[in-house]
Amino acid sequence: MTAGVLIVGAGECGARAALALRERGYDGPVTLIGDEPHLPYERPPLSKDTMVSEAEPSPKLVGDREHFASRRIDCVTGASAVAIDRVARRVTLADGRTLPYDKLLLTTGALPRRLPLPGADSSRCAYLRTHDDALRIRDALKAGSHVAILGGGFIGLEIAASARKRGASVTVIEALPRILTRGVPEAIAQMIDARHRREGVTLACGKAVLALRETASGIEIALADGSTVAADLLIIGIGAVPVTKLAQEAGLTVENGIAVDAQLRTSDPDIYAAGDCCSFPLAIYGGRRVRLECWRNAQDQGGLAARNMLGAGESASAVPWFWSDQYDLTLQIAGLPDEGTQAVRRDLSEDAFILFHLAGDGRLVAASGIARGNAVAKDIRLAEMLIAKGARPDPAALAQPQVKLKSLLAA
Repeated sequence: MTAGVLIVGAGECGARAALALRERGYDGPVTLIGDEPHLPYERPPLSKDTMVSEAEPSPKLVGDREHFASRRIDCVTGASAVAIDRVARRVTLADGRTLPYDKLLLTTGALPRRLPLPGADSSRCAYLRTHDDALRIRDALKAGSHVAILGGGFIGLEIAASARKRGASVTVIEALPRILTRGVPEAIAQMIDARHRREGVTLACGKAVLALRETASGIEIALADGSTVAADLLIIGIGAVPVTKLAQEAGLTVENGIAVDAQLRTSDPDIYAAGDCCSFPLAIYGGRRVRLECWRNAQDQGGLAARNMLGAGESASAVPWFWSDQYDLTLQIAGLPDEGTQAVRRDLSEDAFILFHLAGDGRLVAASGIARGNAVAKDIRLAEMLIAKGARPDPAALAQPQVKLKSLLAA
């Protein structure tokens, strides 16, 4: 087999990288290796549309087999990479095959963090990462069933909203005092909290899980305050950990993910990493090393890695962007709110507002918004552009909805 570009990890990021190589005119072999039986598909629908679909849904593919074949991209599904020989430039698969490479891209993603308690591997517990995981959870979401969700982050709350739409009763258990503590301002978290409670979700915050016990009909979750939650299924969503074993065993530097430079190169110049599995420096935040678990970043870095493997020499510069849909509410965040020391609120309507996060020097470093539908989308996009420019907008202007952000961008 002729060496070319080998991509290990056939999710959104890896697939976008493979397609971008062809769009940029690369004519050598491109091989995409994935451990799932499916072709590359989008993961955001798993906690939302996949859960609430009436008919059993299929994965939302990035492209079908013909789409990849027409671009001479070889998709190897159901295959796991187990070793990298950096000297020979070969990757070994679990079935014994070895594949050569000139450039290697690791887009191995992240796995759900496992709950370190006896019983967490019970058939009454579930984690969400794959389409097959989503189908299994979906089967449990029905009228008359009760699901418990451990973790009040994006994934747990999106599943809770989907479960209520399907008629299941829901208890969300969160060890910290409130939901969405990671990167979401408290004012926005309070609005989402209130909405879940109106929809009938029980939110049990500040409650740690002590023990799990499988029963004939489900699972019992013992909490630190002495109470017990009984459920048909416990869905565990307590964060994600980057998949780094392959890189680590190959001697690559790992630091909260596979460590890459601004051009997504690992400590081996012929190996790149992108997406959820890697940590990288962001110049707009003074070179702060971050690891982002989000759809936009997977798309952006897939393209960036492809261009840099072809010699573009571009640095990561995209402003982080996250979103979450729960019921008819949409939360959008541009930038990193924890970089700010001051928040300025702009009320757009009774149930829509944006918080602008300013650093000590007046720079806009993040914007967090929530509303029904996409009411904040345009303003968040304009805020994203202001952040990228390093703008220092007048806080008084940010607070007034009649002052258009476009005018601040022009200034």
